[in-house]
Amino acid sequence: MTLKQLKYIVTVADTGSITEAAKKLFIAQPSLTSAIHELESEYGITLFTRSNKGIMLTSEGDEFLGYARQVLEQADLIDERYTGKTGGKQRFCVSSQHYSFVVEAFVKLLKEYGGDKYEFHMRETQTYDIIDDVAHLRSDIGIIYLNNFNETVIRKTLRDNNLTFTSLFRAKPHVFIGKNNPLVKKRSLNLSDLKPYPRLSYEQGNHNSFYFAEEILSTVDSDKELIVCDRASLFNMLIGLNGYTICSGIISKELNGPDIIAKPLDVDDYMEIGYILPSGLHPSALTKKYITILENCR
Repeated sequence: MTLKQLKYIVTVADTGSITEAAKKLFIAQPSLTSAIHELESEYGITLFTRSNKGIMLTSEGDEFLGYARQVLEQADLIDERYTGKTGGKQRFCVSSQHYSFVVEAFVKLLKEYGGDKYEFHMRETQTYDIIDDVAHLRSDIGIIYLNNFNETVIRKTLRDNNLTFTSLFRAKPHVFIGKNNPLVKKRSLNLSDLKPYPRLSYEQGNHNSFYFAEEILSTVDSDKELIVCDRASLFNMLIGLNGYTICSGIISKELNGPDIIAKPLDVDDYMEIGYILPSGLHPSALTKKYITILENCR
């Protein structure tokens, strides 16, 4: 294995085409194909499947790609440290449940450390996909929550994927509602207050278990359920349909405006929000900086 071969694999994965990758790398297509076959033979794995539709990563290739990206990033850091040369684009990826403070920290990281060339990814996605992204090194860090209800299942899933969870803070449950919702006049809310209103929650796909729900108290019965995939839709329905969602209560007015209000929810529960990382791997410099910003963004 060489760094050049790892760069070839990453470029093919990014372009989805041997032909386009060869052009980007300024090498002949047969040479690129041969280098990939040599790496596959060395490790006894198949990195790509080829069809009329193009080239796609296998599950083995997906896992290998995460390690390849990390090795290349570390090699760039060595070059920068000892030669003063930068390694081109900085790359960084976060997978997270839908928290505005995570996006706020992401924006601050990009402004401060993005530099002239960068490729940053902010993935607000389903809980299981966050775990899978970090486990396969597609993302540098993941942000999720634990509480009494889901902790046993989530921690087992993390252990099975060789991941660690580190707490950032513990939040008391709140309810997000639109500023014109009749409940806005109340200082705090209870579950009976919420009963007449539509409850909004995030879609969890094939892993739509209560344990992977992004909202606490998801087992409490609700007559009106609205399931969404993104934060913009959720906020629009909070406002347009007088809906609500149960959450941490932390919201960025700068990024999300004044139309969403957080009200304390009078229940005996909590949300332990933290980050997940691969066990045994040193986080990158950008990941460490992002964690520092996260710790001051709530």
